[in-house]
Amino acid sequence: MTSLFQILLMVIGVVRFVILIHFIMSWLISFQVLNLRQPIVAQIWYGLNRLLEPIYGPIRRVLPNMGGLDLSPLVALLGVYAIEIILRNNAAFFM
Repeated sequence: MTSLFQILLMVIGVVRFVILIHFIMSWLISFQVLNLRQPIVAQIWYGLNRLLEPIYGPIRRVLPNMGGLDLSPLVALLGVYAIEIILRNNAAFFM
């Protein structure tokens, strides 16, 4: 069961990393540091969007409209941290 706990923490770490990469990449695209006309940038961007849309979509439906500000990555990141805290506090269950 310890292995299951460690695998869950690893998956949470990967999800956190992917959300942070998507967040940073969105800022770089907004400030025109990265260009979506470059094939590799477009591939990574659209791949991350398809990967994270099942997480962001329900959050966007619940959050109020903030104009051009998208808070769904922040809420998703807080949710991932909350899940990690719950897992770590219940680590004895996995031992």
